[in-house]
Amino acid sequence: MIETDTFGSSPITLAEFNLADQAHYLSKTAAELAKKCAAEFSTPEKPRFVAGSIGPGTKLPTLGHISYDAIEESFEVQAEGLFDGGVDLFIVETCQDVLQIKAALNAIEAVFAKKGDRRPLMVSVTMEVPQGTMLLGTDISGLLAILEPFPIDILGLNCASGPDRMAEHIKYLTENAPFVVSCVPNAGLPENIGGHAHYKMTPMELRMALHRFIEDWGVQVIGGCCGTRPEHIQALAEIGAILQPKEREVRRSLTPGHNGRDLFGYTPASASIYTAQPYEQDNSFLIVGERLNASGSKKVRELLNEDDWDGLMAIAKSQVKEGAHVLDVNVDYVGRDGERDMHELASRLVTNVTLPLMLDSTEWQKMEAGLKVAGGKCILNSTNYEDGEERFMKVLELAKAYGAGVVIGTIDEEGMARTAEKKSQIAQRAYRAAVEFGIPAHEIFFDTLALPISTGIEEDRANGKATIESIRIIRENLPGCHFMLGVSNISFGLSPATRITLNSMFLNEAMQVRNGWVGSSQPRRFYPLPKLTLNIRKFAAI
Repeated sequence: MIETDTFGSSPITLAEFNLADQAHYLSKTAAELAKKCAAEFSTPEKPRFVAGSIGPGTKLPTLGHISYDAIEESFEVQAEGLFDGGVDLFIVETCQDVLQIKAALNAIEAVFAKKGDRRPLMVSVTMEVPQGTMLLGTDISGLLAILEPFPIDILGLNCASGPDRMAEHIKYLTENAPFVVSCVPNAGLPENIGGHAHYKMTPMELRMALHRFIEDWGVQVIGGCCGTRPEHIQALAEIGAILQPKEREVRRSLTPGHNGRDLFGYTPASASIYTAQPYEQDNSFLIVGERLNASGSKKVRELLNEDDWDGLMAIAKSQVKEGAHVLDVNVDYVGRDGERDMHELASRLVTNVTLPLMLDSTEWQKMEAGLKVAGGKCILNSTNYEDGEERFMKVLELAKAYGAGVVIGTIDEEGMARTAEKKSQIAQRAYRAAVEFGIPAHEIFFDTLALPISTGIEEDRANGKATIESIRIIRENLPGCHFMLGVSNISFGLSPATRITLNSMFLNEAMQVRNGWVGSSQPRRFYPLPKLTLNIRKFAAI
């Protein structure tokens, strides 16, 4: 397989040479030339393929160098040129910024939709030396969590270092990623000799290093990046003909049913741009810090009115210190430009806070404004059927396009479900629609609505029981999904001491049902609610 010489053929990169208007022509022509060359050497026994190369460009969207829309539009022009030139697959390579990867993948998918055909997709990232992360700090677990929702076929590393510095990351991918894994290293780290970069790794040394990656770990795609010469590639071609990769289970993203996919060892997680946060915590439950919420906090509204972004950052950072796993971000405030507020706040949170974001709004436009600056893997809170199918599906579209989890509330056109039967009926309807649309079960959180039992109204005394029972029914009938619960709602209006006790007992009962311990021989565990819950307004994901 050979690559096109189109690493920088996007309009934005070519604009630096006053060639932006030539992007499609240059990309298409490069692909055609590569295909012609490949055809000359291709045989039935050894066919040659052409990969359309898309590099990262010179601007990083996460750092605000360029908008998401602008970079996606630029990548789409480049990708369409490569498609029209006949490439056999696409390689989004030497990636530095996870938001840039999302933009490139969505641009390519837009081309596939336009052409009515698709080609395989490969993503190759660069892990910097010595920090061992991508340029903006993304570690390998965060990378996998962010990219797992996307329909890519091959995921791996290229550039920056030799295979020795890639080993830890490659091993992680082969053990956890449901994709074919690639390794395209440099010929070692360069040395400056006489003002020129000199790569010391010999073809035999590169061959021996990748030998282990193939046979011991199951790497299936190998190649050479900076410093590798024809002799290096020849050495790799020789072992490619004789070695048998260790067997790994991988999913095929292009086959029907991809969206109901098997995980093959992957642990579902959200992620900041730095690292992953598993949905299921080993010794606790996923805690969502909800203080950064304009709908429920006068202080947040005041800070928004003053455009006091530093003050809002301080609230966010305090929740990190107090043990939150995910940070809820809600800017719903009448009279303000919510899309602008979400853009300004989320773009700062991404680089200043190490937690994944839960983008919280009743308006999907605000969620999308956050998704366009938050390169990590977010959770969207929330969607339901209150306004009918259209809004419900719009949030699912966002989740699919940007690779996000989604919270679904048990509300339909008739209003908020109050009985266990009604809650579970709405959940079944939503589950079926989401999975058929392409949202896998492990990215769905059901909020079965914790409603107060403290109103003094007789029928409200059963609210807690209905919520617990609905979790049991959903767990038994809708495999793979998770639950989100606004625990403290159950005790609204009671004294602080009473609330702490009631909240803890309610959460404990929910956890027993969620874990399937009720009615089983397994020992029940007690989950006390952290003291910080009341003053941080936490949601618990169970």
